[in-house]
Amino acid sequence: MRVLVQRVSRAAVTVEERITGEIGAGLLLLVGVEEADGADDIGWLVRKIVQLRIFNDEAGVMNRSLQDSGGEALAVSQFTLHASVKKGNRPSYSRAARGDISQPMFERFVAELASALGKPVPTGVFGADMQVSLINDGPVTIWLDSKNPE
Repeated sequence: MRVLVQRVSRAAVTVEERITGEIGAGLLLLVGVEEADGADDIGWLVRKIVQLRIFNDEAGVMNRSLQDSGGEALAVSQFTLHASVKKGNRPSYSRAARGDISQPMFERFVAELASALGKPVPTGVFGADMQVSLINDGPVTIWLDSKNPE
């Protein structure tokens, strides 16, 4: 699984001119699933996201986690995170899991994240054409890949 983490002062996702999820200060999570992903990938990512120390403490140092800061999380499924541009100029999405695999994985990721945070995690609409708006705070943007944990 891959997650692009963006620290935001606010973010929202809209489908057909209706806001389906929005948050104040916290993390916007763009989530991509591949067929080889499983429970271990979800667990690693949830732990990393909840404990990632990228929020400022009283001294202005990035030393607080999402849990510590009381921030929110907004999760948006995004199969294009598994794009390959190795050949030619048209991305291949062959590594991205089909919807019948990725949707339950995404839903499990959201449920486990909500449980770890002790609060709901709003989302977009799986498979829909979504518009995501955000104010990236910092900017802070971090790439997490459960198959390549750096």
